[in-house]
Amino acid sequence: MVVRWMLRVLLVLAVVLTGGWGAMALWYQVPGGAVARWLASAVWVAFTLALIAIGWSRRSVLPFGLYALAFMTLLAWWSTISPSNRRDWADDVSRSLTGNVDGHMATLYNVRNFHWRSDDDYDIRWETRQYDLDRLTSADLILSSWGMPGIVHALLSFGFDDGTHVVFSVEVRRQRNQSFSSIGGFFKHFERIIVAADERDVIRVRTNVRGETDHLYRLQMSKPAMHALFVSYVQEANELATKPAFYNTVTSNCVTIVYGMAKQIDPGLPYDYRLLLTARLPSYLYDVGALDRHYPLDVLINQGDITARARASGPDDDFSRAIRTPPEPGGK
Repeated sequence: MVVRWMLRVLLVLAVVLTGGWGAMALWYQVPGGAVARWLASAVWVAFTLALIAIGWSRRSVLPFGLYALAFMTLLAWWSTISPSNRRDWADDVSRSLTGNVDGHMATLYNVRNFHWRSDDDYDIRWETRQYDLDRLTSADLILSSWGMPGIVHALLSFGFDDGTHVVFSVEVRRQRNQSFSSIGGFFKHFERIIVAADERDVIRVRTNVRGETDHLYRLQMSKPAMHALFVSYVQEANELATKPAFYNTVTSNCVTIVYGMAKQIDPGLPYDYRLLLTARLPSYLYDVGALDRHYPLDVLINQGDITARARASGPDDDFSRAIRTPPEPGGK
């Protein structure tokens, strides 16, 4: 008797959880605007609750069988929703990065170099740039926090011996007037894009325009590893340009994609929960030896805060140098 009751509870719990997922899937994917989404979600919730009530009160599995059939139909519809590169994209993600690598020379097309005055006031510039990978000298991880507990955005900046840098960032590809939603990231609400950009663009817009807090960490990587990771970004960008993919808040975000590329270079790189709670990423990198362990982690975190330096930089300053130059002792 007790076992049967527990099985009924588990069955109801499964219906509640999958029913909740279905309601959210309908909310984010049903076409036709907010009214249609509300209506579809409400009908699905009412249908699910009615079947639970009937099945529980009559101690019958038939309503649950009907729900299973409806849920499989929902999944079949869900499987037809495909990513696209053809939408009315927001300006900052409107062009797909592509590139080619010929020996040690890399050519990147559609490198973003916007001049931002505010989130909706900017000069649009897309450029073609060439990089000599034999002149790679550094790979810096930038973590940008916008106030969401446990979560930061991760960007990787490659530096060259002439002082130039290019930043790669795995980002949500928003449509025009569309806002980011971490919940929507579970429901095929956004495509995924790799942006290559100038540091003055992609870092400064976060610190100086959006009010985010940024930390920079110098990664301990060999030159061949840096070269391989750079090429991996180009290959991933080329693939996304021809075969679009959805962004997923957990499985294909700004960190998990980079982890997958790094894993190809170092198969022994362990997986860890801190790859999901990205605010804890510095401790993970410290533990695996990717940060300079001659210094305590809290020192690296304190020294890596580039927010004030970025905000203090002038329009004619060398932005990349400014964020990497600590203030003089006694200075502001």
